[in-house]
Amino acid sequence: MSSSKQLFTDEAQPLKRSSSYEIMPPDMSELRVVVLGNSWSERSSVGNFILGKTEFNTEEAPDCCLRVRGQLKEKEIVLINTPDLLLPNISEDKLTEFIENCVSLSDPGPHVFLLVLHPEDFTEEHKKRLQTILELFSDQSFDHSLILISPHREESSGFMENYMNHPPLKEMIRMCRYRYLKQKNLELPELLTRLGQIVKENNGEHLSCDVCKNSATALPDDQPNPTQMENILDADETAGTSRMESSTSYHCK
Repeated sequence: MSSSKQLFTDEAQPLKRSSSYEIMPPDMSELRVVVLGNSWSERSSVGNFILGKTEFNTEEAPDCCLRVRGQLKEKEIVLINTPDLLLPNISEDKLTEFIENCVSLSDPGPHVFLLVLHPEDFTEEHKKRLQTILELFSDQSFDHSLILISPHREESSGFMENYMNHPPLKEMIRMCRYRYLKQKNLELPELLTRLGQIVKENNGEHLSCDVCKNSATALPDDQPNPTQMENILDADETAGTSRMESSTSYHCK
C-alpha cells in the first residue's frame, strides 16, 4: 500500500492491482459513496460496475439524486448517484437543493466522493463548478475524494498518456491530494481497496456536511421526507465474489 507521503507528490501513481477485498475498517458496517462527474452515463456505468448489476439507467439522466444500497460480503455499500450538477444552467438555489437532497440520502454523511471525470469533456468551467459543489458539501470534501479517470475515446491519439497536462483535470487531481485511478482495465477489488484506503486515511469518519447545518431543522427526525420514496428491489444475482442485495431510493422534486 502506498504511503500518505507518496500520495501527495506529482509523481504519485494510480493504485496498483491488489487482491485485498476489505473496503472498510472492521468496526464499520456501511460505506456511503457520492458519485459526481461530468457524464451521467459514465457515473451510472461505474455505479453498476461497483454493484455488479444494472441498477442505474445509463441512457436517461434523472432530475434527482438516486440511492442504491448493496451488500458486499458482510458489509453494506450505499451509492448516491447525482444528476448532471456541472451543467451551467443550474441555478445556485437549485444546486443547493440538489446537494441538500444528496446529504439527506447519505445521512449522517458520505465517506467518499467518487469523481468520475472524462478528460476530453472536463473543461475549466466544469472544474470550477465541481470545486464549488464539493465546497458546498464541506471544505473537507477534497480529503474524502477519489478521481476515477474515464478512458479516452481514441486510444491512438495518445491523450490519456498526457492527461496530467490537461490543466482542469491536473488541477482537480491536485486538489484531491493526487488520489486517482484510471478506469481502463480497472478491476473491482482495486477500486474497493482504494475507497477503503480513503476511509482509513480519514480515521473511518464520515464527512460532516456544512450545507445540512442550515437545513437540519427543516424536518423532524422522525418525520419521513415526502419527496423520498423507497423501492425495494430483488437481488438474487451474484456479482464476482459477492452477493449483492440492493434497494433504490429516489429523491426528486
